[in-house]
Amino acid sequence: MNNNIVVFGSNGQLAKSLRLISNDYKSYNIFFISIKELNIQNKELLSEYLINNNINTIINCMAYTAVDQAEVEKEKADEVNSNFVDFIAKFSKENNFKFIHISTDYVFNGKTNIPYKEYDKTNPINEYGRTKLKGEQAILSIAPKNTIIIRTSWLYSIYGENFVKTIQKLGMQKQEINVIFDQIGTPTYAKDLAEVILNILPKISNDKPEIYHYSNEGVASWYDFANEIVELLQLECKINPVETKDFPTLASRPNYSVLNKQKIKEKFHIQIPYWRDSLKECIRQMQKELNR
Repeated sequence: MNNNIVVFGSNGQLAKSLRLISNDYKSYNIFFISIKELNIQNKELLSEYLINNNINTIINCMAYTAVDQAEVEKEKADEVNSNFVDFIAKFSKENNFKFIHISTDYVFNGKTNIPYKEYDKTNPINEYGRTKLKGEQAILSIAPKNTIIIRTSWLYSIYGENFVKTIQKLGMQKQEINVIFDQIGTPTYAKDLAEVILNILPKISNDKPEIYHYSNEGVASWYDFANEIVELLQLECKINPVETKDFPTLASRPNYSVLNKQKIKEKFHIQIPYWRDSLKECIRQMQKELNR
């Protein structure tokens, strides 16, 4: 059987991390496609692409992730995070594809202090979370076999715009930065998640879609995360803790979105790195890139 995989959302952090490590997985033939290269609204073109390239596995990293902008561009967010997912789920079912879909901790409202398990009650408090939940619900109702949904949180990498890059930039420009301390979650290094995806791929075998949670181990506030970034980068910048109410944004964020990873660890026998260790690794890579 061929191992032809398509990764949707090739310009995003996770897809770029998958591309980075793909050479270590010689048995996979991976195609990377961005939203610009393939009109996701043209279902005929999409179907042709998947059939013509003998694809048998889809990894969907494509998402509308501008959390605040999603409050304004609801239809755009819906198109990518829900309608496209609905189509892929149907196509996977009809053609017996494997399908991995990436979702988010923002499907929860954050009004708890216990790490969320996969089947805890969802209740998103912003449009981004709502559209991502709609995508999940489409998969669950269409119910293609050999399909999993992986919810993750606070994704960062050496690529694109993310919290680590923002703090690095601000930390080099300013003497102090205000960072929220009353939102709690877990940072996730995209390269760690990419490795998990490619490692568990051959082991996915289920009659109905399964949800798993994946982030790095441990718990942090954005303030903790920022402090660690500044320390590792050896920047002379003071981080001031502020409350969410002092930092108004268009979209509300969950105050607590720590994910319980027990299910994915037990099912696929994986070990998950501690978030601080993964951050050190990411910063090492960033500095290596700078010195090239």
